[in-house]
Formats: sequence, C-alpha cells, structure tokens
Amino acid sequence: MTKLPSATATFGGMLGALLVGLLVAPLGALAWKVGPSDLAAGLAHPTFAAALGLTLRTTLVSLGATVLLGTPLAWWLARSPTRAAKVTSVLVELPIVIPPAVIGVGLLQTFGRQGIFGPLLEQFGLSVPFTPSAVVLAQLVVSAPFYVQGAASAFRKVDPELLVVARTLGASQGEAFVRVALPVARPGLLAGASLAWARAIGEFGATLLFAGNMPGTTQTMPLAIFSALESDVRAAVVLSLVLATTGAGLLLALRWAVRSADRARTP
Repeated sequence: MTKLPSATATFGGMLGALLVGLLVAPLGALAWKVGPSDLAAGLAHPTFAAALGLTLRTTLVSLGATVLLGTPLAWWLARSPTRAAKVTSVLVELPIVIPPAVIGVGLLQTFGRQGIFGPLLEQFGLSVPFTPSAVVLAQLVVSAPFYVQGAASAFRKVDPELLVVARTLGASQGEAFVRVALPVARPGLLAGASLAWARAIGEFGATLLFAGNMPGTTQTMPLAIFSALESDVRAAVVLSLVLATTGAGLLLALRWAVRSADRARTP
C-alpha cells in the first residue's frame, strides 16, 4: 500500500516528461538547425525587417485597442450578475473556439466590398480588406478574448468592501475603479494583456484571408514564414526561431511583471 502512491507518481512523472518533451522538441529543433551563418542570412532576408516591423506596429495598436475597449467590458462582466452579462461573456469567448480562417471569412463578409458595412465604408472612400488596418482588426478579434477573460477573472477577485471604503472616503465610482480596482487586479490584467499580445503576434489564418500576404503592407512574421517555406527553408527556420524567441521573451516578461505586481501589492 505504501508503494502505490510512489509508483503512481513515478508513472505520472514519466507521462508528464513525455508531454514536456513533445512541447519543447520543436523549439529545440529550430535552435539546433540554425547556425551563426544561417542566422545572419535569415536576418538579412529582404522580408525579415519589413515583416518584423509590421508585426510589432500592428500588434501594439491592436493591444492598445484591446486594453482600452476590453477593460471596461471586463469590469462590467465581472460585476454584473445579469443574464445579459452571461450571454455577452459567451459571445466574447467565441473567437477562442472558432478557427481563425472562419473569422477571416467573417471579417470579409463584414467589412469587404460586398460585406455588411462595405458599401457604407465605400461612400466615405474607405477600404479595409488587404490593408494594415485589416491586419489590426484580425489581430484584435482573435486576441481580445484572452485579455477580457483574464481581466474579468482578475476583477472578480477585487474585494467589494474595498470599493465601499473608497466611496465612503469621498472617491467617485471612477476614482475608486482607478485607485483601488486597477491596482488590485494589476497582475491579472498584465497576464491577460501578455496573452493577448502573444496571440496577436502569432495570428495567421484570419490575417491571411482578410488582409492578404503582401510584403511590406500586410505580411506579418507568420505570413513571412509561410512564404519563405516555398523558396527558402533556411530563412523560414530563422524567422520561426525569431518568432519563438519573441514568444519566450513575452512569457518571461509576463512572469516578471506578475511577480513584481504581487510584490508591490503585498505590504
């Protein structure tokens, strides 16, 4: 009887190690395949600088819009017990489970020339598909649910009594939100924002269908990798390694930011 838990733990550890190996192996293979000369050639590839710059610009814009629009929405979802809030929460989470290609087609049917808002936009001389704006919209739709989900979860952990105390001390609802709720929920907000940014950086399917794959205009890093595979596998591997390194850097920054926020909040 005393050996059963130990044997179970050992078996579980072996299975866990197998899963960890499967998760890490592709990243290790990228690093193993790229030598200094390959790295230099990949970084000098004509599509690298443009794709990286476009990815950083568009994802920062989409992240800013996500935080600006998603924070009040997350607060309402966390504090409202109504049926409307529950239905809205489900609608917000839908893009997480819907394939990005479906979202891309849906965006075309919404903002395309023959879409719902296409004729209206055309009257103002605006065209969204196959422009950098389309890249931002695609990234926003697929990544915003991750921030709203994390922010709502963080806001649910805010003690309502803290807000009541702030109000009794003369703070308005807005001041109580900014000075009490936001600092308390900061670790969760940072985690949600980091996940949303990482998802936006890796977005592929919706961007390809809605924005296209035009170098220098709508070609982000994932699309550049896709194009490089057709002609230069070495460049594709280098671009993949850079994107993986970026994701790892985001993960480390996320952990550091959350721990720093926790230390700042704890007396």
